[in-house]
Amino acid sequence: MFSCVGNALVLWVLLKYENLRSLTNAFLLNLAVSDLVFTVGLPFWAYYHVTGRWTFGEPACKAINFIFFVGFYSSTIFLITMTVHRYMAVVRPLSVILNRRTYHCVLISAVIWILSFCAATPHAIFNKVVSHPTVNGNSSMSELYCDYENFNWMLVGFYQQNIFFLIAFITITFCYIQILRHLLRPTAHTRHKTIRLIFCIVVVYFLGWAPYNVAIFLNSLIPWEVAPFNDCDVSTVIDYVYYVSRLVAFSHCCLNPFFHIFIAMKF
Repeated sequence: MFSCVGNALVLWVLLKYENLRSLTNAFLLNLAVSDLVFTVGLPFWAYYHVTGRWTFGEPACKAINFIFFVGFYSSTIFLITMTVHRYMAVVRPLSVILNRRTYHCVLISAVIWILSFCAATPHAIFNKVVSHPTVNGNSSMSELYCDYENFNWMLVGFYQQNIFFLIAFITITFCYIQILRHLLRPTAHTRHKTIRLIFCIVVVYFLGWAPYNVAIFLNSLIPWEVAPFNDCDVSTVIDYVYYVSRLVAFSHCCLNPFFHIFIAMKF
């Protein structure tokens, strides 16, 4: 509810009052769309984890996984692009003169969405409805789960998320170090509110997704039987960390609008 209302308001403000020829505004608009796309899958995941079984069928399993990862990858890439754009505007301002043209906004946004679709497709293909016997071992009474069809594809899905997150972490960290170094110069002149907005969005992204990415990486070591992660007690702790960090990560979609409101005074 927070995500739908908040991101819808951000979209309305941007479309009604802001100049979308600005790359920053275009990226903020696409980031809000990414959060809304991500939000579509949350009620299905909530019902799935409350009931403990998948009851929506295999097409819905694939579709919800696709929607979830499109939202995840697109928000990651848009945050990277926003940070790089702000880095170029602050540190190398002469290189972004042509970015005022409308077709730059449309072209860059289209490329990012296409990349997100491509990155999310394997998750949709290799997730399916699988059945597991119940706790009492009765094979005739099996539970249905929306999961990867085998461990290998699960590991591929985990490591793909980790790679995207590492690329985002390295790129954004480098850009902000350079931006801060530039701002420390006495002659620096730039829009501090815009930098502060993007910086807060990025910090919230890292605080939300960093524990989750660490958890899925540690979880991926369990099938490899790497000590001490093959120990039952340790793997149980990792499972708890994974479930809690996932809840925190999923909540990021409703936080960005609050930063638009409280930090960007124009909103």
